[in-house]
Amino acid sequence: MPKVMAAGKTKVVIVGGGLGGLACARRLARHHDKLDICLVDRKTNHDFPPSFPWVTVRRRRAGNVSRPLEQLVRRGIRFTQAEVTGIDLDRGAISTISGKIPYDQLVLAPGATLTPESVDGLAEAAHGFYTLPDAERLRDALVTFGGGRVLIAVVAAPYRSLAAPYEAAFLINDFLRKRDVPAKVDVATAEPRPIPAADHEVGDRVAATLERRGIGFQADRLLESVDPAAREARFSDGSEPFDLLIAIPPHRAPGFIAVSPLAGPNGWIRAAPFSLSVHSNVYAIGDVTEIELAGGAKLPKAGVLAQAEAAVVADNIATTAAGYRPRREFDGSLDYYLELGSGRAARAKGDFYRSARGRLRFRRPARRWHRAKVLFERRSLRQLR
Repeated sequence: MPKVMAAGKTKVVIVGGGLGGLACARRLARHHDKLDICLVDRKTNHDFPPSFPWVTVRRRRAGNVSRPLEQLVRRGIRFTQAEVTGIDLDRGAISTISGKIPYDQLVLAPGATLTPESVDGLAEAAHGFYTLPDAERLRDALVTFGGGRVLIAVVAAPYRSLAAPYEAAFLINDFLRKRDVPAKVDVATAEPRPIPAADHEVGDRVAATLERRGIGFQADRLLESVDPAAREARFSDGSEPFDLLIAIPPHRAPGFIAVSPLAGPNGWIRAAPFSLSVHSNVYAIGDVTEIELAGGAKLPKAGVLAQAEAAVVADNIATTAAGYRPRREFDGSLDYYLELGSGRAARAKGDFYRSARGRLRFRRPARRWHRAKVLFERRSLRQLR
């Protein structure tokens, strides 16, 4: 492996304390003798998003799935609570509301911003579960729900976690059934089928499982507005009544990214597919990226992919700091567990870089996949011990 020049301790700044940013920081901490690592986030806690659907149905408490980011100091990682407002690529610094932070290597992992306000009436009428406070509010609504129609609306793609709307549908349907609440759960999505980022086989299997559970599914439904008083969701092709509305709202790139020179046409960062680099000393991982696949499809936004990307970026930064040329590449592979309720989950495994639709292999639901998902949760939260 050819050696390159490296001098002093490399300053690595990671923006974002989500799944990708946290995994990157922890992996870099193995090389703290060569690296000065600083993680910056506007929040004080890391909340674990894959557990939010469990929170909504009282399978987890908020305290079980949230950890203070200041605990990173035990691993030799500095934590700075601040909101990032800009990036100065020429000077090698990020701007925050508290001042500038210089870097030698920058990892951008700020995630995505939810914008329910972009659809008229949605913020006022709909519950959600894409933040921990929202998941808690939805839990309270479900506990007191007397019955009727539960409508889960996927407003637009892309959104975080390719199977989250369907996990929520399965878990909520199971929760209400066990409580003998007379309810009908339906999913309406702007997409052509469940999990369109995967191949048709995966989508067909999810749709069949929804049908077996008595959960309605409507594809190609574009939500234009919501009337909170009338409890009516208005789609481009007609209206749907609801008693409880749950929305996966539009996702956008964070503001400081959207106005930066790194932003692509849709506001997301177009990272190099294999190296995940976006500038000579800048990488991007996780939900903030837009990686194009064969045929024009995009790599989905998923926590397991963000963690895999983080490992590649961390190892390449450490290799560079040691004076060698980076060699690791992200391979686009995914191993995902889809929670179905009643202690069962399905497993989808494959490689998105081999084809536009991922060639995912779908394993039949089983209790062992649920246990594997729980183990993934435990291992991920262990990063902040």
